[in-house]
Amino acid sequence: MQCGLARTMPIEIRHLRTIEAIVQSGSIAAAAQRLHLTQSALSHQLRGLELEFGVSLFDREPGAAPRLSAAGERLYALARDCLPALRRTQEELRRLAGGHGGRLRIAVECHTCFDWLTPAMDRFRAQWPDVEMDIVSGFHEDPLALLQQHQADLAVLSAPEALPPQLALHTLFRYEVMGLVSPRHPLAQKSYLEAEDFREETLISYPVDDRRLDLVREFLTPAGVQPWRRRHAELTVIILQLVASGQGLAALPAWAVGNYGDRGYVRALPLGPHGLWQDLQAATRRDGIDQNFLRAFLDDVRASVPRDLPGVRGQREDAQPTPTD
Repeated sequence: MQCGLARTMPIEIRHLRTIEAIVQSGSIAAAAQRLHLTQSALSHQLRGLELEFGVSLFDREPGAAPRLSAAGERLYALARDCLPALRRTQEELRRLAGGHGGRLRIAVECHTCFDWLTPAMDRFRAQWPDVEMDIVSGFHEDPLALLQQHQADLAVLSAPEALPPQLALHTLFRYEVMGLVSPRHPLAQKSYLEAEDFREETLISYPVDDRRLDLVREFLTPAGVQPWRRRHAELTVIILQLVASGQGLAALPAWAVGNYGDRGYVRALPLGPHGLWQDLQAATRRDGIDQNFLRAFLDDVRASVPRDLPGVRGQREDAQPTPTD
């Protein structure tokens, strides 16, 4: 559909509205009333177009309702194409101005976050149908760069470092990281795992930097423990299958264990006597946090995820100051 009109072309939006009103109301007099014009002004407008192009827009017969000529039909076809698109755009602009429409692109650093993110997005779409929502494709090791480059509007972070001043950090919730062992492993009899339990074991994890692994960063490294062997897997389900088959130990958020734990394929144990709890964060650009729909999405995640998933605690907070503030 082509609605762009060259500057030198005398056809204007008001002409399209006029031809639409005449066809829909059935007479020039009724169309003039609908458009809040005098009948003379509307007739003058039509006559100017006809003179410009040397055509008649209507086959005029005394006493009969105006009937479109071939030229009039062509102009009316243009009106049918352009006016609905124009009205939709005007309405979208009004919604944007009111904070009810916009775009929310989410970048994810956390491998397991889709377990709660996808349902949260489904709920949000139902409540905010005028917001265009999408996940920036794939797992991203540096989602903050996508925010800074305006390729994403929100980034989910498991281990945020210092943020640049144009970004703001928001706590979503706290989650427990569980140690995973095969039910046949001797460690499965323990009530919780200690850092030393990993020293002589194969650690199965995602292929990311150790700084992004809660187990290593917060549990093993402070205790000076390095696992005997490392093995990587891209997918959560593969990690769970490897643990279930006795090929090593792993650690995942409690919500990611799912049916593997319920059916006894793996044993999920706390890390340390008090468990290992971490904050999941989100980052946004400071110039976008005032969007109503963005705040509504953050609020929904904070409320719904602790309610719906195991091993999650709510922690409602507003944007946190960054280290650079």
